[in-house]
Amino acid sequence: MLIIFSYIADLIFGDPEWFPHPVRGMGRLINLLVCRLKGKNVWWVERVKGGILVFLVLGISISLVYLLLELANRLHPYLWNLAWVYLGWTTLSIKDLRVKAKVILQELEKDSLPTARRNLSKIVGRDTQKLPEEGIIMATVESIAESTNDGIIAPLFYLTLGGPLLAIAYKAINTLDSMVGYKNEEYLHFGWFSAKLDDVTNFIPARISGFLIATASLKKFSHSFKTMLRDGRKHPSPNSGISEAAMAGALGIRLGGDCFYQGRLSEKPFIGQAKREISPQLINEALAISLISSVLMLIIAVVLQKFSDFY
Repeated sequence: MLIIFSYIADLIFGDPEWFPHPVRGMGRLINLLVCRLKGKNVWWVERVKGGILVFLVLGISISLVYLLLELANRLHPYLWNLAWVYLGWTTLSIKDLRVKAKVILQELEKDSLPTARRNLSKIVGRDTQKLPEEGIIMATVESIAESTNDGIIAPLFYLTLGGPLLAIAYKAINTLDSMVGYKNEEYLHFGWFSAKLDDVTNFIPARISGFLIATASLKKFSHSFKTMLRDGRKHPSPNSGISEAAMAGALGIRLGGDCFYQGRLSEKPFIGQAKREISPQLINEALAISLISSVLMLIIAVVLQKFSDFY
């Protein structure tokens, strides 16, 4: 039942800037360690140092979570429950995703494209300065699809399997990938281990996310599921394309295509089929599908926990 309270806490409070958050702590730790470890070395030395970074961040993160839970348990069992709920909550990003996407939607509705682009840049890695309205909408929908896995389904999956310890370990890996897992000249080798480990840990959750997105699309399940099977592996990432293809099929739109990262062209294949006009309302529809998917995953998590308790 603790996972339900973590879910509800995230729905209510989201990720307030003033509140202590493990992921922000991980970000500071990663920045500190990168400054100490990264340098201009031969490729294999960079990969070794990148591996050391991963083990340090994972080791420190898991150790701190274990110590917090152990201390809370020794003080009082209720404090252990409270610590569990707090840690579980901080691995989820249900409300935060909705808030950031809604801000972009509101700016689009006011025809304020420059502000919409600036807000979009906070949730995507691509260049947003010259994106037209249609590009902003598509990038936002892609981010919602990807974040449905990274920020909701995958954390719930690992909370179910191993509680906060495993969920925090997943968030550490995901944060490492988002900060150093780039395939550019600077991080190609240093971030290699982070990127590969993120691919492994997201493999199963991404496919669960794709299925749940298709299920959440209700009457469009068949088209969403078929699009996921057909186009899910076109994406450069072995996992991101799964949820994006399912979302594209659910909404009846085409995602993907060429975009720019730090001024460099990234050629990406198209995912899905353009069956309807691109409009700001698609952001609301994508958020609704994401929310329903999260509820479905929560139900699965509770059922699995009850089943394991029974046996």
